[in-house]
Amino acid sequence: MKIKSKEDIEAPIAEVFGAISDFELMERSALRRGVELQRTGDLSRPENGLAWDLNFSFRGKPREIRLTLASYTPETGLALTGSGSGIDGRMEIELLALSPQRTRMAVQLELSPTNLTGRLLVQSLKLARSKLTSRFKLRLAEFAKFTEERLKRTA
Repeated sequence: MKIKSKEDIEAPIAEVFGAISDFELMERSALRRGVELQRTGDLSRPENGLAWDLNFSFRGKPREIRLTLASYTPETGLALTGSGSGIDGRMEIELLALSPQRTRMAVQLELSPTNLTGRLLVQSLKLARSKLTSRFKLRLAEFAKFTEERLKRTA
């Protein structure tokens, strides 16, 4: 199952990359949403095996996922891979400078089941694809707006 979206952000590409690679902010956001996490690796050198063990509840069941930073290319994007609870996934975030003050962020999420439990979960997600896609796009738009506002506050 693949979900794709893109969003244009009124910010330089370096600022947008700084926002998507602000892992401490992402960790705090996950904690506020009830996700338990444990980081392994060094935030100051994320390209050297940064990973998280996540525990959360989804659809009434506890889920455990190991999330790993698969690629880290400053100013062009990053990729995360995850596995656990019967599902393997990959999220790729690519950045493209449209102008000195405008950046396009393209995000692609791909989920694939590894066992019967994962197959049932992915199938239920496919049935709710339109709602899931709209929520995904809304979250991406919120992130873009937050990034633009954060840049205005610091400028």
